[in-house]
Amino acid sequence: MKKSVTVVILVVIALTFGGSMYYLYKKNAEDPVVYQTEKPSRQNIIKKTVATGSILPLEEVLIKPNISGVIEEIYVEGGDFVKSGDLIAKLKVVPNLSALNDAKNAIEDAKITLDDQRRNFSRQQTLFEKGVISQADLDRAQVSYDQAKQAYSAANKRYDIVRTGTTSGLSSAANTLIRATVSGMVLEVPVEVGNQVIEANTFNEGTTIAAIADIDKMIFEGKVDESEVGKIHEDLPLEITVGAIEDRVFPAVLDYIAPKGNEENGAIQFEIKGTLTKRDSTFIRAGLSANASIILDRADSVIAVKEALVQFDPETKQPYVEVETGQQQFERRDLELGISDGIWVEVRSGLEEDASIKVWNAISPSESGA
Repeated sequence: MKKSVTVVILVVIALTFGGSMYYLYKKNAEDPVVYQTEKPSRQNIIKKTVATGSILPLEEVLIKPNISGVIEEIYVEGGDFVKSGDLIAKLKVVPNLSALNDAKNAIEDAKITLDDQRRNFSRQQTLFEKGVISQADLDRAQVSYDQAKQAYSAANKRYDIVRTGTTSGLSSAANTLIRATVSGMVLEVPVEVGNQVIEANTFNEGTTIAAIADIDKMIFEGKVDESEVGKIHEDLPLEITVGAIEDRVFPAVLDYIAPKGNEENGAIQFEIKGTLTKRDSTFIRAGLSANASIILDRADSVIAVKEALVQFDPETKQPYVEVETGQQQFERRDLELGISDGIWVEVRSGLEEDASIKVWNAISPSESGA
């Protein structure tokens, strides 16, 4: 019995010793860890946030009629340039029957008054010739007669305006002729010949016949999330990229941030506007979707390292890197960091430009292929 126990103990010791030797052999057979290094570089670092929106004219004027009617002719189309006073369209008036009847009755009333004043003036003239009345009495009769003629003429013109939108002597100022009120490009003409249009009044904003804007004065109008609005302020520079225009960036300046946000899809969004500065001959169409990079801060030609190379002390949270001092020998260097764009971070102090920084978190070939 004792002999069997001794044999078992000896076998266990032998197996343990053999396993230890095998482990040490495999450990020594592994390749030593070789750390790669990278050097800092000079970078232009831009810290920014992005807002989505569209390009719109700074001022867009809607041309509306002063009288209801039917479009008889259209003289412009989208893309045309017009000057203030240029003819845009012509209306054919569809008269209001009530107003037309009132105007016709006014002519009849004026005609009755005119006939009465004509007879009265004729009588007064006869009496004056006989020496019965004075010159003053005749002059008063003359004035009343002239006023009656004027009222009759005005009633006829009123009738013509109600029926046709114009009258003799006023054709150039006719309500049926729709003219541009500003100079610029015609953005759209949302009506066609034969469409009925309504004048602007207290109860109706009226039918838009054309939209005109100065395309040399464009703005970006977009929205930013509430998490970003606290980081921005007026006068920040913007870089506008338009989806339909590749490889072009248009400079702008942020000049409006809405004081109140609106909820959209469960998030609070704030409206912003930025005026595009003078640009080249590139034509930007109104309504194009665009993105605005709002530049929060920037540092030009500064020493920078990749953020992935920076480590943080677990206790003090102090940023540092490990700098090579010899063959695969490294020492810690505490850093003072500046702005970051998410890839590169500015190094304000603690690192020389020619230092070799340890890549402490490189992915091994086996990990990358997993």
